[in-house]
Amino acid sequence: MEHPGDACTSDDLLSALEAVLMVAAAPVGVDEFSRVTGEPPHRVRSALEHLKADYDGVTGNTGAPPRLRPEPGYDGRSASHTHSPTHRENDLPAAPRVRGFELREVAGGWRIYARSDHAQLVTDFVVEGSSSRLSQAALETLAVVAYLQPVSRSRVSAIRGVNVDGVVRTLVQRGLLSAWDRDEASGSVLYSTTPLFLEKLGLGSLDELPDIAPLLPGTDQLDDIED
Repeated sequence: MEHPGDACTSDDLLSALEAVLMVAAAPVGVDEFSRVTGEPPHRVRSALEHLKADYDGVTGNTGAPPRLRPEPGYDGRSASHTHSPTHRENDLPAAPRVRGFELREVAGGWRIYARSDHAQLVTDFVVEGSSSRLSQAALETLAVVAYLQPVSRSRVSAIRGVNVDGVVRTLVQRGLLSAWDRDEASGSVLYSTTPLFLEKLGLGSLDELPDIAPLLPGTDQLDDIED
């Protein structure tokens, strides 16, 4: 029997699991989810199964909300903007919608993937993106990882002074970085460069990277930066 407040707790758990899944670079096990959320494994597994059914359009609550006619002057940017009930065009519940992504249980863990129905579209997008030049932010992030690998995103962010989550995801998509392992102390995913990185730079190994110390005075202090 559920106790008062369980519904809210369940919603919070679902949101917490989604937050972790969105940044996970490798399948995350139930025990790991349990550790970071403080919830027992059986509740975590139940919540994951609920999310899977939700994304697959099975549970019936994934449809778009009723369409609303914007009030005068509303630019559509504020999610907190409330509309008058008289502006509703259709109050009927929307049909379940299958998401463009799916939740899979693979390799002893759970991870979000693009739905296989859109495999060709995603491939075309990634390949097209790979043909473009890297941004300055991507080059700087790649350089930090190259010299400090394996290294976590939080440490790279601390060194660069900006959040690098999006940049790292782009570099992983382009095959220049990969999730190497997890830090035993913090549980953070550690990233390293790939053979493609060496190929693009024309290097035989990481030992051929130029010595960066003469170019960046004070780099001996980088080891003092904590995750």
